[in-house]
Amino acid sequence: MSAKEVVGSVMVVDDSNTIRRSAEIFLRLGGYKVYLAEDGFDALAKVKEFNPDLIFCDILMPRLDGYQTCAIIKRNTQFSRVPVVMLSSKDGIFDKVRGRMVGAQHFITKPFTREQLIEAVHSFSPALQGDR
Repeated sequence: MSAKEVVGSVMVVDDSNTIRRSAEIFLRLGGYKVYLAEDGFDALAKVKEFNPDLIFCDILMPRLDGYQTCAIIKRNTQFSRVPVVMLSSKDGIFDKVRGRMVGAQHFITKPFTREQLIEAVHSFSPALQGDR
């Protein structure tokens, strides 16, 4: 698969421009269309507009945190099946359990690697597996 061949779409929700851009580069190199959102409210509007195949969502964000964002997405029948992978600089058991309680499929601790993001896409969104 060439880097230009798009195999699906992924949304990255993080209030850090650096994190969003790093994830965007890693995922685009993996062949994915990438949508970026700055916070939970921005994500909710863009999920409806772009209907991504998978969402990476930071936990600690202003206005609407990642747990609230994930819970709202999962309560919407149109998007409840979209896998959500939580991103956080903390990797405590409480954070992971709380993420599962709101419907997240997985948890990645920041800083993440390209391999971690691509593996999460392959593991939690079968429609996006593409070539390994």
